[in-house]
Amino acid sequence: MNPFDVDNFLATGGLIGLCILIFVETGLLIGFVFPGDSVLFTAGVFAAQPDPFAPLWLLCVAVPMAAIIGDQVGYFIGRRLGTGAVEGRIVRWIGPEPLEKTHRYFERFGALTVFFARFIGIVRTLTPLVAGFTGMSHRVFTIFSILGSFTWAAGIIVLGYFLGQVPIIRDHIEVFIIASVVTVVVPTAITLIHRRVRNRRQVPGERADH
Repeated sequence: MNPFDVDNFLATGGLIGLCILIFVETGLLIGFVFPGDSVLFTAGVFAAQPDPFAPLWLLCVAVPMAAIIGDQVGYFIGRRLGTGAVEGRIVRWIGPEPLEKTHRYFERFGALTVFFARFIGIVRTLTPLVAGFTGMSHRVFTIFSILGSFTWAAGIIVLGYFLGQVPIIRDHIEVFIIASVVTVVVPTAITLIHRRVRNRRQVPGERADH
């Protein structure tokens, strides 16, 4: 299953595949590459079709639960591994900017960051880790994780559900799927490419210093 081929992913993976993807987004360190928002919106659109792959109510319960479990795993990884959980390969891949951005959100909003981060790509992957290694209360983290996960996941699914009943979207669903994925994949690809190019330019200078 290819999560970037949203149509085929939902057709083959169904509800279980969707829940696994949403879990991985925050439960594992590679989750930042997945188009969670796009998949949720498309799942809502599909749920509005005559033969849905899952009923709306089940999506609005199961998917937020998968997000909550992913947050819990990410939190305990951060608490167990400390700053090393994000200062290794993750920083080399995406650069320090997303991590610094996440720290700024914590400094500005505190525990509310756990809620708001659900709506920000990459930041939602890093937030449970940062919450874990900075010693945020597990109880406080869990409360805001539950609120954020249900608001984000169920909200986007319901939005897709109602928009999926609009004729222009229903009749051109492939176009909207591609557009929603592009809004996630392109910025992520640009960030990764920019990071790799900058690293290659810095290497010769570092060698010269030595």
